[in-house]
Order: sequence, then structure tokens, then C-alpha cells
Amino acid sequence: MAAPLNHEEGQSSTRPPRFNGHFYSWWKVRMHDYLMSEDNELWDIVLDGPFIPMMEEKDREKTNLVPKPRQKYDEADRKKIEKGYKAKTLLVCRIGPDEFNRTAHEGTEQVKESKIDMLTSQYENFKMKEGETIHDMFTKLSSITSELRSLGEPISMTKQVRKVLQILPKSWESKVDAITEAKDLKVLTMDALIRNLKTHEMNRNYDLSRRQKRISH
Repeated sequence: MAAPLNHEEGQSSTRPPRFNGHFYSWWKVRMHDYLMSEDNELWDIVLDGPFIPMMEEKDREKTNLVPKPRQKYDEADRKKIEKGYKAKTLLVCRIGPDEFNRTAHEGTEQVKESKIDMLTSQYENFKMKEGETIHDMFTKLSSITSELRSLGEPISMTKQVRKVLQILPKSWESKVDAITEAKDLKVLTMDALIRNLKTHEMNRNYDLSRRQKRISH
């Protein structure tokens, strides 16, 4: 069978097959074979998305995986990141912008699903550390829920409220019981909950400061 005309420029075995918007399935098979012949990890990158370096973050009860800061990348991380750019370059150099949006769609969906899985795991394992402020805890949790919402996976207000009450340290147990008994959690907003917790935190810190002053005198 003759090759589609729009691929005639891409028949060389030393460069990726060219695609200009037609015979996508045929081009995809040839691009798959080309990338596998270059490096069998390149096609995995096309499907799964670029490598994201991760690190362990420990709290008192669990160890969570979080994205590494760029400053902590090691040589292995950088090599994997470079390989991701190589896969992207080989795709982009042989197609136009319109076709790139089409061919990147499959990989984009894979990346989106991977991000959702990672963020969902972070949300489920999230805990407030003993000594951490309500503000710092809420900032971290909001970052996770906001990213999930932007990816089309919003978490309801009621679930977020219950999550905050569940992750508070043991020293907050009496306050959690008081809120649970006094408030209807189905209608309690996150803003109202955080204001309540911050007020309690401020009062606790004030009482602790007064006790320490009496002891020191």
C-alpha cells in the first residue's frame, strides 16, 4: 500500500515522521515505532506525561509524597526531566500547532488523571502537625483543594469542613467536640469554621502566655 502523500517527507529512518493533519492513526503508529527505536521510555513519557520529581514529607503519623522543590533535584531527576523535553521536541518538530493540540490530547488526559490521583492522595493523607498554626494548615489544604477544583474534581464544602475537624491534633479534641455538638456541619462554611478555630487558637495562645508569665514570676 502506498504511503499517504503527506508523509513522504518523513520516510527517513533518521528523523521523526511528518504529520500535517491527515492520516493521524497511520502517523501515530510510525511515531510510536520511531520513538521506541530511539529510546523505549520516550513513548511512555508521551502517554504518561513528563516526570515530576517527588520526595517524602514526614509528619507524626504518616509519610506523604510531595513534589520536590527545584533546588533539591538530583542528577537522576534532571536526566529524567531532560528525557521528557526530548520526547516533546521530537513530537513538536514534525507537526504544526493545530496538529500538536490534537496529538497532545491523549497525553494531556493521562497527565491530568495522574495529577488528580496524586492530589487526591495528598488530600486523603493530609494532617495538621502539632504546633502548626491554623493559618498555615488551611493554606496548605486550600492549595490541594484548589488544584483539584481546577482539574474538575471539586470537593464539597461539607467534606472539607469534616476533613479539617478530622485532621486537627489531639490537643484540639475538646474544641472539635464542641463544634460538632453546637454546629450543623451540613451548613457550616469553611470560612466560619476557620474563623472559629483561629479565635480559639488566639485564646489558647493568650492563656498559655499568661500561665508562663505567672510561672516565671
